[in-house]
Amino acid sequence: MRGTPAILHLDMDAFYAAVEQAAKPSLRGKPVVVGGLGPRGVVATASYEARPFGVHSAMPMAQARRLCPNAAYLTPRFGLYRQVSDVVMGLLRALSPLVEPLSLDEAFVDLRAGGQAVESADDARAVGERLRRDIRAATGLSGSVGLAGSKMLAKVASERAKPDGLVVIRPGTERALLAPMPSRTLPGVGPATAQTLRRSGITTVGEIAGAGEAELVRLLGKAHGTALYAMARGIDERPVVADRDAKSVSVEDTFDTDLTDRARVRSEIGRLADRCVERLRASGRSGRTVVVKVRNYDFSTLTRSETLRGPTDDPAVVREAAARLIEGVDTTAGVRLLGVGVSGLADFTQEDLFAQAVTGRSAEPPRSVPAGPESPDGAVGPDGGTAVVRRWLPGLDARHARYGPGWVQGSGLGRVTVRFERPGSPPGRVRTFAVDDPELEPSDPLPLPGGQLPEPAIRPKVMSSSDPDGPTPGTSSP
Repeated sequence: MRGTPAILHLDMDAFYAAVEQAAKPSLRGKPVVVGGLGPRGVVATASYEARPFGVHSAMPMAQARRLCPNAAYLTPRFGLYRQVSDVVMGLLRALSPLVEPLSLDEAFVDLRAGGQAVESADDARAVGERLRRDIRAATGLSGSVGLAGSKMLAKVASERAKPDGLVVIRPGTERALLAPMPSRTLPGVGPATAQTLRRSGITTVGEIAGAGEAELVRLLGKAHGTALYAMARGIDERPVVADRDAKSVSVEDTFDTDLTDRARVRSEIGRLADRCVERLRASGRSGRTVVVKVRNYDFSTLTRSETLRGPTDDPAVVREAAARLIEGVDTTAGVRLLGVGVSGLADFTQEDLFAQAVTGRSAEPPRSVPAGPESPDGAVGPDGGTAVVRRWLPGLDARHARYGPGWVQGSGLGRVTVRFERPGSPPGRVRTFAVDDPELEPSDPLPLPGGQLPEPAIRPKVMSSSDPDGPTPGTSSP
């Protein structure tokens, strides 16, 4: 706990959707939903324009389409999101070396560790406002900032600040602020814990504090009850931890229809293994344990693992280990999800000579395999090889030899519709082409220019100036 509001929590506003709106001028001010577009897809992020219709993260995409049929439904572009995230995290690290990223769009910062002069609520507010201005100038996006004496309270503050605001919680006001909030505001209170508390008549944070430590220990056990009692009184001693090493790297796909063909299962495992190694290499790591995950038609889930002689980032080695593991799993009844991961991470690579000797060959480039949900479609050509057919997913980038860069609005019946615009341009024109038009090809995302995002279309109420710790006037309120 800090005696001053020196812990900052940044949460970018509707991050994936906001990046798409900044990159696609025709979508600004309109409802945008990003996530898996198949029948089993879920919403990753919904823009603030889509939320009044009831659309929210983790909702089945089919339900979102029913609630908000006129929204733009887009495939995620994680490569671009990571690029923008790197810019934002760089700004945070300029404030302090103690930055604890929680995801691409969220992080804690210990301002004292960076030598920031944060002796009062006004000092903290000045730092937070400068950060918000720098983020908008660098990316064109908005973020909500909370400042408090602990991580828990800083996160509570950023939630109150959404969207596009700043809240400072003065030390000494924590208990009064937390008391009326629902119990699930506190870290560690999920659905099961909340139900246990509710059965005892405890529904708010103030009631948790009033129940006393002994009662909470009786209900929840010593460790959980003691920790919850402290947090209900505004006490959170957790430090900001800069190095949160990943324990594993993995990828997985959920399929629109259950897979029953063994050849298709094998090809998907090979494709996932290659994608997993791409992520492994991008992080500069290697690993020694290969894990395969299988979720069956009935939602039962199992994993199989194999530990290699040493760490590797060789795609052939990971692919072959994954293939051996999947051979031991019965998938004939139907598989809805497959995943491949690598754990036991290291910063070096040791050649797995044993695995190569078994196969009688050295490392080889990734094979061409039929496509899954995130790759180009595959078809068998007349020579028996794999003929790649482009798969034009809504939201992905495209470039035409005559019309330049654009993005896919939709495709079907052998046609693809592209809107030709770029970040910072006026809304562009829409044109339709054959899916195999030789002048049209997939492309990489264009970078976002800073300061291009207009003010949010939906503005919350302005906090009364009588609340000195509320959101900055003209930004947001709880």
